[in-house]
This record gives sequence, C-alpha cells and structure tokens, in this order.
Amino acid sequence: MRTPFVLLGIVILTMIYGPVVVVAGLLGVKEKRRGIYQGGMHAWCRGICRISGVELVVHNPERMSEDEGHVYIANHVSWYDIFALASIIPRYTWIAKAELRKLALCGRAAEAAGIVFIDRDNRKAAFEAYRHAAEDVKRGRSVIICPEGTRGRDYHLRPFKKGPFVLAIASQTAVIPTLIHGTREVMPKGSFFIRPGVVNIHFLEPVPTAGYTYDDRTQLMEIVWSRMAGEMERLYSVHTAEHAVAPEGERKE
Repeated sequence: MRTPFVLLGIVILTMIYGPVVVVAGLLGVKEKRRGIYQGGMHAWCRGICRISGVELVVHNPERMSEDEGHVYIANHVSWYDIFALASIIPRYTWIAKAELRKLALCGRAAEAAGIVFIDRDNRKAAFEAYRHAAEDVKRGRSVIICPEGTRGRDYHLRPFKKGPFVLAIASQTAVIPTLIHGTREVMPKGSFFIRPGVVNIHFLEPVPTAGYTYDDRTQLMEIVWSRMAGEMERLYSVHTAEHAVAPEGERKE
C-alpha cells in the first residue's frame, strides 16, 4: 500500500520544487555552492527517500567534498540509487540519458539545474557532453555517473563504458568509486512496488587521475571497476564473473 502514497508524494514534491528551479533557470540565476539548484535537488531527493521509508547509511563520508569537484562512479540497480546519492553528495550534477529530458516538469527542472543529458547512440554528441561536464568539475561541481549504462537486475558489477573515464581524465580530478547496496530491495528493475529499507552507500578510496591521458582511459576504468567489484564481494559476498570491458561489438563509449 506504500507505493500509491509514495507516487503521490513524488508528484507533490515535484510540483513544489520543479517550478522553483525552472523559474530560476529562466531568470538566469547562476549555479553556485549551496545555491537554489542544489537546494532544490537535495530537498526533492531527500523528500522521496523519507516518504519511501528509506534509511541511508553512509560509509566514509569524509571522502565527499563540497570544496572541489570529483567524479563519482556508482553501480546502478534501481531508481533509488539516484535518489540516495543525490540526497547526500554536495554540489553535483548528473550524467543522464537524453530520454529523461522528455519527462515534462522533471525534465525541464533537471535541465535548468544543469543535469547533463547524453544521447548514447550518438558517440560524438556524448563525448561533447562529457567535455562540458569536465569543465563543470574543474569549476568545483562534482558529477555522478553510472557507467554500466542502465540498471542491473542484481548487484554483480557489469562492464563499464569508457566515456565517463574520458571525462574524469579531462577534468584531472579524483574518481571516487561508490557502491550502493539495498536499493534493489526498495525498488528493483522492472517493478513499481516500493518497499521501505536500509540503503548503504560506500565511498571507496579515491583514484587520482593526475597525469593520465586519453590513451589511459581503459587502464583507469579497469582500476575503478576492479576496486568496486572487489569491495562488493568483500562486503556483500557478491561475486562478479564478468570483466570491466564489454566484449567487442557490444561497446558504446
């Protein structure tokens, strides 16, 4: 019975915060630390977690920073990954698929707030979007990316796409590998039923990118993937048999 109330709550929260962000964008309000866009996104996502009965447990929060930008690389099994991360990470933007821009008020508000949309079928446009996001990171705004590309049905780590690591190298800032566990139990892929639960967010040791070049993107990706897969197995006994890189013919950067 929780699901209808949560959906109603999401509509109400969107009607409250969405117009504020959209109007701010139309008026040319600049993005800044603890500004209206960040405040709106934080409040919206925290509200959704609260009405859904989601308790967030954050491990190693000291690895987050609002004084400088980072690239957060996270696994992805549920829409609640987004709500959880966007509730706690300071001053961020997202890399999101272009289809989400079409979601009426949500899409317009996300665009006004600076969410970076990419067309995954247009490699050139996607890399241009990554380039713009890298400039955002240099200016102190972190970016959150789920490099598996879409939600998985379980917690084993799937192959990563390379584009996010090109962004990280272009920004020359640290990558923070981020594990999320518990969101699948709240709302798994393919289900519309929402259940209360505990979500654990682990910020792993940052991986520096200083000195890396475009040609090192695969190496950086493999380091981050291996660290995340290893910690997922150590913490939750989830063994990943796949490899960091998708097989030939299946890759889309």
